[in-house]
Amino acid sequence: MYTYILFFFLLIATGLQAQVLKPGFDATEYKEALTIAFHQGDTGGRRPGIPAVANYTRAFRSPVVGLDNRWDLWERKDGKVAAISIRGTVGTTPSWVANFYSAMAPAIGSIQLNDSTTFAYQLADNKEAAVHTGWLIALGHLAPSIVQHVKDQYAKGVRDYILVGHSQGGAITFLLRSYLQYQVEQGDLPKDITFKTYCSAAPKPGNTAYVYDFDFITRGGWAYTIVNAADWVPESPISIQQLNDMNQLNPFTDVGSMLGKQNIVVRAYLKSMFSKLRKSTKKSEERYEKYLGDRVYKLARKTLPQLKEPAYVPSMNYMRAGTPIILLPDEKYKQQFAASEKNRTNVWYHHSYNAYASLLEAWYGRK
Repeated sequence: MYTYILFFFLLIATGLQAQVLKPGFDATEYKEALTIAFHQGDTGGRRPGIPAVANYTRAFRSPVVGLDNRWDLWERKDGKVAAISIRGTVGTTPSWVANFYSAMAPAIGSIQLNDSTTFAYQLADNKEAAVHTGWLIALGHLAPSIVQHVKDQYAKGVRDYILVGHSQGGAITFLLRSYLQYQVEQGDLPKDITFKTYCSAAPKPGNTAYVYDFDFITRGGWAYTIVNAADWVPESPISIQQLNDMNQLNPFTDVGSMLGKQNIVVRAYLKSMFSKLRKSTKKSEERYEKYLGDRVYKLARKTLPQLKEPAYVPSMNYMRAGTPIILLPDEKYKQQFAASEKNRTNVWYHHSYNAYASLLEAWYGRK
């Protein structure tokens, strides 16, 4: 009897020891992840102004696929953690097409990438959830390779993974984290894997239903969005909230009942006003879907000629996902980056490695 009890507690202890990563924002961990994200240059050498990644070694670099997307696998030197880094925007037309292709697609479904490849995916548990189409296409090209390498790392004994991306890379990382969650739930990946996510300077990935799902599956301190408050990129894409983006029981979807006790003149006026507001937001969404859906799709086909246009969700209600870590510019930072306020020819000052590393040190390097 005592032997069985001892064996039981040994199993528990082994399981606890197996999980290396801990919940909660870790500034040192993020700094390593940020450095890894910025070592997505085309050469393996040290990039100017960015320190070497001391605690990790790059084990794999994917080919460029999709809309000029790529990912790296880094192994921590103790052999217990692997980092998956998703490349951000590069200076090519396909890479920017991925960003501008912001009509929303369902978060559950499939998308035909070419004549022989259909990417079936689940990124949420809510059929109302929707995500950015361009970054979904990027995920479709990256995910099979990532899943296979996670399985390979798992066979080597690695159970803990850091997911990281900066800018566009951070946006795709949101979707990747969701995809891996449902791969686990569907039994395609083992259940004893731990994913911790750092989406750095990331744009908004999807609508409210998607964000609620993401924040739920990563609850307890397992996913962070790190934002320099002076950086414009996390404010994108442009968001339009319509009444049908809200939960069904909201009273604004049935204004007539809500105004039933008002006199006829007030009721007529307010119903007319709400009708105009509803029509204006709907028209705006339709225009965005036309220009950032149908027309950008034609640009995407220049790179991916066999890509089939998905059915879009009639929404542009983009929301931020992940637990926010806000890096607020202090006086030292404002002086250091003062040129960015005067010289608008470079809109990337506040989006750079130095900007994020500087503010991280300012707020989390203090004793």
